Amino acid sequence: MSESLLPLKGTFKIWNGLVKSGNDISLDLELEIYKKIINITNVGEHYYWILDLETAQFDFMSANVTEMLGYPQEECTLNFILGIIHPDDLPYFIRFEEKVVAFFSTLTPDDCFKYKVRYDYRLRKSDGEYLRILHQVITFSSTEEGGINKTLGIHTDINHIKPEGTPILSFIGLEGNPSYVNIGEEDEETLSPTKEVVSKREKDIVRYLIQGLNSSEIAEKLHISQYTVKNHRRNILAKTQTGSTAELVSKAIKAGWV
Repeated sequence: MSESLLPLKGTFKIWNGLVKSGNDISLDLELEIYKKIINITNVGEHYYWILDLETAQFDFMSANVTEMLGYPQEECTLNFILGIIHPDDLPYFIRFEEKVVAFFSTLTPDDCFKYKVRYDYRLRKSDGEYLRILHQVITFSSTEEGGINKTLGIHTDINHIKPEGTPILSFIGLEGNPSYVNIGEEDEETLSPTKEVVSKREKDIVRYLIQGLNSSEIAEKLHISQYTVKNHRRNILAKTQTGSTAELVSKAIKAGWV
């Protein structure tokens, strides 16, 4: 087998642990709504895709992958993306995906939709430079038997936030579910939930700060007073031991609070 196909073959074997035949359970959202969700919950340059785990092929890849990585959209197949992972980060990618399969295999079909996988690694751009991206994935389609057929993923440029360092894996709980942040290699299969640093309301405010909104705009979005937003912002800075909004945004993305 060609050396270029080895990452795909190894990863496909890992993902086989998630794929199960059966009646399909898909999130009742159209692609346009997903685009809006992606734009709301991410900061910086990004591209997104829908991956079919059964075929190990992208059903969809957004055109802005070219703006971010420099390659033509049609060239950016799954095997191509796996092939441009930094050699030092590839072992992390494989180990993280093994942990992802182990974690999601313990969830009910409904709970598969309530967790976001997030970790970081470097990809080689067309100019030869490496870019650190934040890799985030949610379940797009599951089966009644608990298998995951399709996922929705996004790569966000975080080179300005984390230009170097060790890749970190987290499982972020959605809809009030517990999160598991910075999962180490030594962690056992049974994980302990991470103590939440900020509340649900504070997370909402942090997400809007990441988007660049000011207190007045956040107050309008959340239907609360500007005074309440400013009070929350002061409390968030104190709880997270950050001295500015810029430092808070950087720490929130690195630590996986949102």
